[in-house]
Amino acid sequence: MSDTLLVMKYGGTNMQDARAIRHSATLAARSIQEGSRVVVVVSAMAGVTNQLLQIADAAQAGDIARANDEIAAMRTRHFTAAQELGAAPDSDTVRELREMHETLRQAVYGVYLLRELTPRSRDLIVAFGERLSAPLMKLALEQLGQRAHHLTGGEAGIVTDTHFGNARPLPGTYGRIKDRLSGLLGAGVTPVVSGFMGETEKGAITTLGRGGTDFSATIIGKALSATEVWGWKDVDGVMSADPRVVKDARNIDVLSYGEVMELAYFGAKVLHPLAVTPLQDSGIPLRLKNSSDPDFAGTLVQAEPRDEAGHPVKAVTAIRNVSIINVSGAGVLGIPEVIASVFDAIARENVTLLMVSQSSSMSNVSLAVQTVDAERTLNALRAGVSLELQVEQQDNVAVLAIVGSGMRGQKGVSARLFTALAAQDVNILMISQGSSELNISVAVEAAHVDDATRSVHAAFSLGTAVSAG
Repeated sequence: MSDTLLVMKYGGTNMQDARAIRHSATLAARSIQEGSRVVVVVSAMAGVTNQLLQIADAAQAGDIARANDEIAAMRTRHFTAAQELGAAPDSDTVRELREMHETLRQAVYGVYLLRELTPRSRDLIVAFGERLSAPLMKLALEQLGQRAHHLTGGEAGIVTDTHFGNARPLPGTYGRIKDRLSGLLGAGVTPVVSGFMGETEKGAITTLGRGGTDFSATIIGKALSATEVWGWKDVDGVMSADPRVVKDARNIDVLSYGEVMELAYFGAKVLHPLAVTPLQDSGIPLRLKNSSDPDFAGTLVQAEPRDEAGHPVKAVTAIRNVSIINVSGAGVLGIPEVIASVFDAIARENVTLLMVSQSSSMSNVSLAVQTVDAERTLNALRAGVSLELQVEQQDNVAVLAIVGSGMRGQKGVSARLFTALAAQDVNILMISQGSSELNISVAVEAAHVDDATRSVHAAFSLGTAVSAG
């Protein structure tokens, strides 16, 4: 038996119905048959997480009939998948699915009675998506002749803080996962872990934020000193731009942890932004692979960037639905406390700032935030900043970012970016470059973002081989 240990994460489209689950199971089984030990980490079926959030909101609004209809539809979908995967009506899998749907129904009814949806009860409800898909993956693996055992994130050892909705693992997590999963692996049993979720030290269910199944997989990868963590997706890996916007977008062979974190932060739907953090200390590589072309190498994410001559930029990405908040007035002029109070007010609201820029006269500060956070940000600033300041909001903005470690110390990158934007008559509202020199980001009017993306992609020749094999 080889020493190879792979943690394989399957996203929602790879779990969306019996056919997809069976195919995902064959990918894991293939590696097991080749002698690797495998831990499988599963997402909810495609669309189920959003459906659960709608169910929770309907219950809070008092529409229990709609919530129950949605639960019934979801139950039918999971039962159908179980049946198509070969589960008998009286099987353990069907019984577990029935019991879980009943528990979900009770949790939702509790929200309806109280007309209150706390972050804690929302986490309990939304984590059912992953809890329901794990027994289906276990069943699919067993049908292929593999021994498997499914566990919730908490049962697998993921212990988190109490930041419901966006929990972080506690230091003791890694030892617990190793204790709980090593025995199964040693006995030739494949663990199937519900992603996206953990639990507090008191056993309350928490979630790790949207896209948190990636994070679960890398936490487990670090705990078990995995050979590699594989993220199975429905695309080839990380692309040089959104292929729906840029027709000649290409797969990127190799990215560093830093580059992939920048891409995730700036809206590329590749990974949970924190997913690579557990791997950074241990240097475990992450591979993003396409489930419909399993022999294609995909994108390898590793510690060291691989810079190619002539390609200082690896990718261009965009965040849509952004608003700019401008804080201005003589009161800002040269007073550090004012700037401190601005950031303090925003930090208390837990708003993520996408970009910050300050005029050299220090008489104005511009902040880019997601539009959904704009009103909260405005209110926080008006309440928290005492001096006579003007606070204005500008909507219909997008942030476009270029990412690549090759930009460091490379002259002329900004010039190429701005020339490409000028060629499309794109007005730049804000500019920001981090000291890491891994990205340059600009805020532009939302209406221009697709043209801007295509122009910048072409200016850096990203459609021609980004990879030097």
